[in-house]
Amino acid sequence: MTGNFSWLNALSAVQAIATFSDGVLTSLLPVAAPTAAPTPVPLRAISVLVGLLVLGLSIRPARNMLSSSQVMNTSFDPFSLVNTYGAFGSITRDRYQLVVEGTHAEFPTDDDWTAYEFAGQPVRTDERPSQWAPYHLRLDWQLWFAAMRPRPGPRQRWVIRFLERLLEGDTATLSLLRRNPFSDDPPDRIRVLRYRYRFTTPAERAETGQWWVRERVGAYVHPVSLSDIRSGSRTAVRSPLVGD
Repeated sequence: MTGNFSWLNALSAVQAIATFSDGVLTSLLPVAAPTAAPTPVPLRAISVLVGLLVLGLSIRPARNMLSSSQVMNTSFDPFSLVNTYGAFGSITRDRYQLVVEGTHAEFPTDDDWTAYEFAGQPVRTDERPSQWAPYHLRLDWQLWFAAMRPRPGPRQRWVIRFLERLLEGDTATLSLLRRNPFSDDPPDRIRVLRYRYRFTTPAERAETGQWWVRERVGAYVHPVSLSDIRSGSRTAVRSPLVGD
């Protein structure tokens, strides 16, 4: 209910079906429930005791989830009967975004750059966040992870290859984007800037109509041409292509 985890949400929904009784399911779905044998009294008693045990043990993890110093992926009893878990070991408080821009100018100023737009990643500050679950946008997902670092490392070599494909005007790569501002002719140069994004407050939203406030924190990849990338492809994750 609180996370946009695409297929993980679908898995949780399937597992949740088992919590409904046969009577509820047969009233909602065109299925017939098999005739079940009466539950033995000892089994009922054991089920109630186990339920009470789990309920009692769940007090600590419930308090943890409501705490401002919440811990994740932690068990709260020796037998790991109750715990808190998530898709990640921790969640960052700051949201960093990579904005990919291209230009045809030979000596570009900041006004000469035009940004590519992604299906799920925020670029424009006046756009409401999109909802894609249960579909999974792999490129946008990987860009979010890449933005956590101030510059691409060995595990982000794909970013340089991605920029190369944009400079080539590769159709398959461009199909992953929401908007290609260079549909007629690929840019001569491309760069990647790193921003810190945050949601606007209700007052800021009412005054400006903006959904996001962003602050530029550095250059993830400095302006490069197709020949620059090809000539330095083996060292593209090192200077002079990348840096603050």
